[in-house]
Amino acid sequence: MPASPSTARAINDRLALQLLQQHGPLTATQLKTLTGLSRPTVADLVERLQGAGLIHVVGESGAVRRGPNAKLYGIVADRAHLAALDVRTGSVSVVVADLLGATLAEATLPIADGTGTGPAVEQAVALLERTAREAGSVPLHSVGIGAPGLIDPATGELRDSSGLPAWHRGLVRVLQQRLPATVLVENETNLAAVAEHRAGAALDRETFVLIWLGQGIGAAVMLDGKLRQGASGGAGEIGFLPVPGVAGLPSAVDCEGGFFSLAGSAAVCELAAHHGIELPGGVASEAAAVAAVRAAPAADERGERFLNELADRLTLGAAAVVSVLDPGCVLLAGAVGEAGGAPLAARVEERLALMSPLRTEVRAGSLGDGAVLRGALLTARDAAQDALFAPGG
Repeated sequence: MPASPSTARAINDRLALQLLQQHGPLTATQLKTLTGLSRPTVADLVERLQGAGLIHVVGESGAVRRGPNAKLYGIVADRAHLAALDVRTGSVSVVVADLLGATLAEATLPIADGTGTGPAVEQAVALLERTAREAGSVPLHSVGIGAPGLIDPATGELRDSSGLPAWHRGLVRVLQQRLPATVLVENETNLAAVAEHRAGAALDRETFVLIWLGQGIGAAVMLDGKLRQGASGGAGEIGFLPVPGVAGLPSAVDCEGGFFSLAGSAAVCELAAHHGIELPGGVASEAAAVAAVRAAPAADERGERFLNELADRLTLGAAAVVSVLDPGCVLLAGAVGEAGGAPLAARVEERLALMSPLRTEVRAGSLGDGAVLRGALLTARDAAQDALFAPGG
């Protein structure tokens, strides 16, 4: 059954907007070539999108040529502002961007241990409001939030998780109540996978698993270009994966004894100290683990032994994931994964080839710790564009 004229117009408009987003400003002739539409149809949709305030003339394609086809049309970037939040155990980072994703303002605020739920939520909300004001007077249309913990796939809400601050859930609820904006929350590791898939090390992969290496441990599963969260939102909770080489077993409320005990930042710091790699400040932390991994190549045989044993540990978790999903590609992401880079990824790939018959490429993530904010911003941008680019949006 052929599409109605109004449906056909909506499809053509959305296609044109997607091309303008992907390629930047285009002339009507270029839109005609890329869409395969007729010249009159392109002229109509350009007029329609201009009238809706979604595109405008941003320049001309050449100094000599004049006329309608020489005009360059681009998306009106300040039609809406977007915000992204990276909510950590002890801090909140915020970025505000325009509709095309260009950063307008950003800020980070530490949240001290022991801060009550109410004060912590108010500090985080005030940070977002202040950053949005710095970005300009355009109201926020969509807000993406990356947080540790499980997201209920049925409700989209952050579930109560032991070991995480209560203010995390409070912040999400308050933002959803106060803001006249669409507020979306997703697990931080899943957002990192979205970012690496759209703008990082997995651009050429529709199926892969991202293993997040930082203060905590997690994984994100991307199959056929789609995130797979699992029945309860817990797909990828590999910190709880039982592995050899640790004392005891994990429990439903504590991942000690699981893969976390081998590859979390505290375990990486302990391993580095065992091999004589000095930790900055002598305190185990994510920053210290990153410093140790970065310092290893210059530490002669001690550094080699440290990286080799770390690769042995990471391979245990990677092999379990590969044996179940056969993703063809594993990304070592997060601050520690980025610090290890290609040398650490190559070590894990070598060991994985010996342990598993399933051929798997192992890569280092390219976006590091900033992947969560990037993924949250992409999620907010998708939501805004879905709403604004829809018929009548």
